[in-house]
Amino acid sequence: MAEALTNWAGNITYSVKELQRPRSLDALRALVSRAGRVRVLGSGHSFNEIADPGSEGALLSLTGLPPSVEVDAAARTVRVAGGVRYAELARAVHERGFALPNMASLPHISVAGSVATGTHGSGNANGSLAAPVREVELVLADGSALTIGRGDPRFSGAVTSLGALGVVTALTLDLEPDFEVAQHVFGRLPLTELDFETVSASAYSVSLFTDWRRSGFVQAWVKRRTDVPWDGFPWAEPATEAMHPVPGMPAGNCTQQFGVPGPWHERLPHFRPEFTPSSGAELQSEYLLPRPHATGALRALDAIRERIAPVLQVCEVRTVAADRQWLSPAYGRDTVAFHFTWVENTAAVLPVVRRVEEALTPFDPRPHWGKVFTMAAPVVRGRYPQLAEFRNLAAELDPTGTFRNAFVGEVLGG
Repeated sequence: MAEALTNWAGNITYSVKELQRPRSLDALRALVSRAGRVRVLGSGHSFNEIADPGSEGALLSLTGLPPSVEVDAAARTVRVAGGVRYAELARAVHERGFALPNMASLPHISVAGSVATGTHGSGNANGSLAAPVREVELVLADGSALTIGRGDPRFSGAVTSLGALGVVTALTLDLEPDFEVAQHVFGRLPLTELDFETVSASAYSVSLFTDWRRSGFVQAWVKRRTDVPWDGFPWAEPATEAMHPVPGMPAGNCTQQFGVPGPWHERLPHFRPEFTPSSGAELQSEYLLPRPHATGALRALDAIRERIAPVLQVCEVRTVAADRQWLSPAYGRDTVAFHFTWVENTAAVLPVVRRVEEALTPFDPRPHWGKVFTMAAPVVRGRYPQLAEFRNLAAELDPTGTFRNAFVGEVLGG
């Protein structure tokens, strides 16, 4: 009997029994053109059914295709294949003397999958991982190829697309000159009189962690560019030992701390690529809302922390700059993101997720597309002003609904 196919966390069992890995672009085109339903699985770090094609569909991995990373030094761009992960991309870019503007906390995730779901790093001035994208290469339902770049009126719908338009076989990203980052970790940061805007703007990237067992934050991870003057972090005491965001996990899995300068790709993520950051025994949720609401949202969560804490491993609070991707959770607004790493117990976690959503409702939250959420589809749709335009684009590029699974159908409606 075939072993069940699951996501990384193991909370989702896919309807299909086989993950197909085409070895060439021609094989991919042929597979897509004859399949009734197609979804692409990146690194499997989604915690809902966004990648499930249904029992009659095909679930694809792009890891069988050549893992090409092509840096154009003159244009300051990189073309990266759809199956490549950020750790591989970052090393290749750094070796050529360039950098990406930001990375997520995990370097283990796939580039195409992260961009398609609006995944992000941290920093008031840093956009999501989709922000540097300048060109998207797709294989459409009939097996044909299509490239959509900046300047094309469809571009803002083609980048963060939930895999609803076609298979993303490659992306071209803007690069910038190589830079170094120093990472500092600080201890307890009280919520009382917290000036969130000042704290979040104090460095290139700031992540605040709490277990909600008491009010306030228990760790602050501050990442500063060494080529930019820094005024320090006067609100908390420096940590005296290496830290992991999740209590009890080994700090050796984390990137270098104590202000030791190093390449951008070895400091911007929280975790080192050569280690599995955790066992996968977790669920995750994330909600992104307008940054001016950060303090109000923190107070609302603090008021229910006794409900949150028993099923929480850690909560991370970060910021993201506004972008213009129609389905980006940061679309049109500078954003604060509340990320929850829960225990691996769906029955216990879901009622708390609903309570968190109720508490955040006044602040217009958008859920991360790849995480656990319970918000009704019409509510989610109502928070994306360009949804009708995206629905039209999906109908244009995928008229047969080849890439439209149950999850995408709920999102798009209509």
